[in-house]
Amino acid sequence: MMEVDADIYHSYVRMAVFLNFNILYLNRITSILGKSCILIKAHIYHVMLRGNEKKNIFSDDEDKARFIDTIYHKKKDNGFCLYAYCVMDNHVHIVLKEQKDPISIVMKRIGTSYACYFNKKYKRVGHVFQDRFRSETIENDRYLLSVIRYIHNNPVKAGICKAHEYKWSSYQLYIKEDKDQKKLQEYDEILNYFSEDRDRAIILFKEFSNQENDIEFMDIKEEDALGDERALEYINSYLVKKNIPLKYLKKREYKRDRDILVKDFIEKSQLSLRKIAEILDINRETVRKLSVPKEPSS
Repeated sequence: MMEVDADIYHSYVRMAVFLNFNILYLNRITSILGKSCILIKAHIYHVMLRGNEKKNIFSDDEDKARFIDTIYHKKKDNGFCLYAYCVMDNHVHIVLKEQKDPISIVMKRIGTSYACYFNKKYKRVGHVFQDRFRSETIENDRYLLSVIRYIHNNPVKAGICKAHEYKWSSYQLYIKEDKDQKKLQEYDEILNYFSEDRDRAIILFKEFSNQENDIEFMDIKEEDALGDERALEYINSYLVKKNIPLKYLKKREYKRDRDILVKDFIEKSQLSLRKIAEILDINRETVRKLSVPKEPSS
């Protein structure tokens, strides 16, 4: 395997970006240069955590902010590199590189810290996350950049908002001009793939982020969750069985049926709370309240 100067390698990668990130071209670059640069020798992973029993584990903005703060706090303790994250209602994606401690230790510490907070806040016990985290190794630059794009577009895929509007991912930190305290050297490393000029790099990063992915990534399995089409079928089936028109769900006398339906949606679907409220044509705050675990009666 030939050793190649990192600057030369990155100049080729930037050329691929200018050519709309042509996959065959970048694969050829990687092959010719022997995959010799930082990413191939590093232990970089795409990690996913999901809620136990497919339930929401981030019920409000405070929960999402707490988890992100936990990531940054543990980063200081464990010294891992953080390339991207996106916190959704019932799962989270992270891209990180091992440094001092192995990924298993890092994720255990992040998960344990958040679980303690979550259980204390909602006065509950038991597992917060489903099983062990899932992870996949990132083996080349093409995959790294593509998975970062995929993660940042999770809110778009869920029908919540555009990537730049979502507060709970690292995307805004990539495109901000100011020196945010959470803006990391790792983000600059990624932007350097696009251009050494920062302003130009941000423009190209935005363009790249809007492109379609042609790779399948680790995520919640579709068969485990209700998508939009299956969700509508589920609603119709439930309402027909109960002989309730959709518009009646807003009425007080149908509150119990509405709450059962909403809780079923939250548990069985990967839809956002906003999307559930939209489909059922009810207030989003009503859905949010039903997503919060009930405090045990004393």
